[in-house]
Amino acid sequence: MATADSTFRGVPAWPRVGRFASLLWLLPLVALAATRHPDLARALASAWQWSPALLHGVLVNVGVSLLAIALGTVGGLLVGALRLSPLALLWRPAQLYVQVFRNAPWLVLIYFSTYVFPFEVSIGSHIVPFPDWLKVVVGLALPASANVAEVLRGAVQSIPLTQWEAASSMAFSRWQILRLIIVPQCVRRMLPPWMNLYATLTMSTALASLVGVHDLLDTAQIASNTVNQTAFTVLIYFIVLAMFFAWCYPISRFTRLLEQKHAVA
Repeated sequence: MATADSTFRGVPAWPRVGRFASLLWLLPLVALAATRHPDLARALASAWQWSPALLHGVLVNVGVSLLAIALGTVGGLLVGALRLSPLALLWRPAQLYVQVFRNAPWLVLIYFSTYVFPFEVSIGSHIVPFPDWLKVVVGLALPASANVAEVLRGAVQSIPLTQWEAASSMAFSRWQILRLIIVPQCVRRMLPPWMNLYATLTMSTALASLVGVHDLLDTAQIASNTVNQTAFTVLIYFIVLAMFFAWCYPISRFTRLLEQKHAVA
């Protein structure tokens, strides 16, 4: 008896994934037909009118994700380096940081950063605003940094112990061993999980709409309430899904290729 897995046995991974991914573009038509709404042309025209606002919204999500992963990467490398320290005074607080922010719900951290940090900061006689989108960046950078620190720890521990011993025999300090020998080898091993983390973080930026950030999802909600048409509401949220898919899917594919290359190497 043939099974679902045997149906695609021997089929390359890319055509197989592409076949299922192509079905995603049929879903809006199926959903719109299910609504039995006669004015599909009106929904498409309204979606076209809202397309510039939707594009601006997705750029906000991408910008927040890039800033959050950049801040989280820098913080994670610092925390990861402290966690690898032989001094308990350094690695214990770093380990606590990783455990807390790696296991905390991302939505809770976004709310925490939004309502705990002030809306503006006074620097001398100047008042610098602290907008909500920047608070979301901080809220997402906290778990990102904890995950990057864990990725760094795993990559460092994957290096054979003999390399540490050989470098120590050549009078290298622990910091020199990390900086000159271990970390360069870890970069290739860290890249796939780092990119996977970025894809997850990008999808989590949709939570920013819950704290008032005018991103893609918030724009879609405004558009849905403004047009107030069932077919348009279904269509607009499929467009949101397609925009996130168009940004995250290539990252996922590239991550898979890097993992396969590393496995071969």
